Amino acid sequence: MSAYLARIDIFPIKSLDGVSLTQVTVLGSGALQGDRGYALFDRHHRFINGKRNAAVHSLRSRFEPPGQVVHCSHPGQSEATRFDLEADQEALETWLTAYFQEPVTIQENPQQGFPDDTQAVGPTVISTATLEQVAAWYGDLSLADLRRRFRTNLEIGGVPPFWEDRCFSSDSQAVCFRIGEVVLEGVNPCQRCIVPTRNPDTGVPKQDFQATFVSQRAATLPPWAPRSRFNHLYRLAVNSNIRGQGGKTLRVGDRVTIGD
Repeated sequence: MSAYLARIDIFPIKSLDGVSLTQVTVLGSGALQGDRGYALFDRHHRFINGKRNAAVHSLRSRFEPPGQVVHCSHPGQSEATRFDLEADQEALETWLTAYFQEPVTIQENPQQGFPDDTQAVGPTVISTATLEQVAAWYGDLSLADLRRRFRTNLEIGGVPPFWEDRCFSSDSQAVCFRIGEVVLEGVNPCQRCIVPTRNPDTGVPKQDFQATFVSQRAATLPPWAPRSRFNHLYRLAVNSNIRGQGGKTLRVGDRVTIGD
């Protein structure tokens, strides 16, 4: 089977739940339209995210595609509250302030969003087989669980586990790969944070998650993965850039090839 784009996920509000799409437009910056376009900030202008605030994990957000309308709820709420991210921003800030018990403001960056890696603002890419393989390391985690923990944008089907480790080089030069009409530049293996170690619904850490991951990653690192790019092995997926292709579209089912 040839490699193809199997899934597209964007996260309209950074750190909150995602929404799956059948297609997405590339912005001029190389980011995906609507991906992490909004972010939550505290009174000190720091991100409110799962790294700093475990309450993020219990906050549910269901988006109406393509992500402009969100339904928010938490465990103490019987019914979700609907917000339009443009028209109802002040009301959403009030709702979030009550939930987090601290002042919350929402900011938007429609040109680039709020990526974790500001040197690689394009989508994160991983294969379905990789997520399935990592889930098998634990025994009690499913493919769906791994998707929610690692929060990648583009999922590639029809390839072996860790296929995406072909998409960066040992000398830090970008590796080009094509998805449909879009050429991406693979930059580096994505460094992971504490968030994947936690239950995405409760924030409760999974015992030995990171230690198991690192041990298994070392045992299964494929021969095509440039070992020199791993200063540590708690890395998964590839960060990318997309240059000069604003307005192009990525579609589920698009053929994927390495090399421009």
